[in-house]
Amino acid sequence: MKQGSKGEQVQIVQRMLQIEDDGDFGPQTEKSVRNFQQSNSIPITGEVDTITLHQMYINHLELKKLTNIIPNKVLDEIPYTADKFGITTKLRLCHFLSQCAHESGNFKFVIENLNYSEAALLNVFRRYFNVDEAKQYARQPERIANRVYANRMGNGNESSGDGWKYRGRGYIQLTGKSNYSAFNSFVQENVIINPDIVAMAYPLASAGWFFSTNSLWAICDRGSSVDVITQLTRRVNGGTNGLQDRIDKFNQYHKILSN
Repeated sequence: MKQGSKGEQVQIVQRMLQIEDDGDFGPQTEKSVRNFQQSNSIPITGEVDTITLHQMYINHLELKKLTNIIPNKVLDEIPYTADKFGITTKLRLCHFLSQCAHESGNFKFVIENLNYSEAALLNVFRRYFNVDEAKQYARQPERIANRVYANRMGNGNESSGDGWKYRGRGYIQLTGKSNYSAFNSFVQENVIINPDIVAMAYPLASAGWFFSTNSLWAICDRGSSVDVITQLTRRVNGGTNGLQDRIDKFNQYHKILSN
């Protein structure tokens, strides 16, 4: 962005700079950008390049406060995710991180575990297996994925291998060829050809895509109450599994960023 640019992205930058957010990148916005660059030891150009925007999000969302609370690899991905998918407030960030942290075991798991026992298959995927089939598929993750994800979410049939290739990846697991295809337009690498890139490079961004695509920011913007967290959890999880942990994580992050 530079002088002459217009639109919503300019407004977001203006809000982070705490100047009038008219969406018009004029002389006053350029001056504010230059001042920001100077105070943050960034080359002074008056234009909002990737480095400048990255630092703006770090400052605006006060990410340094989350050091030693959120893993560095997650913190490093927040500015990109925030810019691409609309994490424009600390309230949104707290809701987002609390859901991601719970869904991924505190940011530890980035690939879906499909190593189900016979009993687990009948419990979790009962619509796809009878007793005899569960015995045949138990503890065979690739076969399980190819069966339960076949012929949906843009995947081919069981023999296509799409279920395994496009199994869940990321902190809120991106699943299915159609979802990988949609997310692919937001990244430079081709995640359709190499889906593992989602787990390696974009575990947080893929979760941001999920929030943006499913209009979850509107729920986040309703506030910090347990009711809001519950509504959000239902949309993310399909139920209220782990609700108390999500509430606790949200409250922890919100307290830190509110001080």
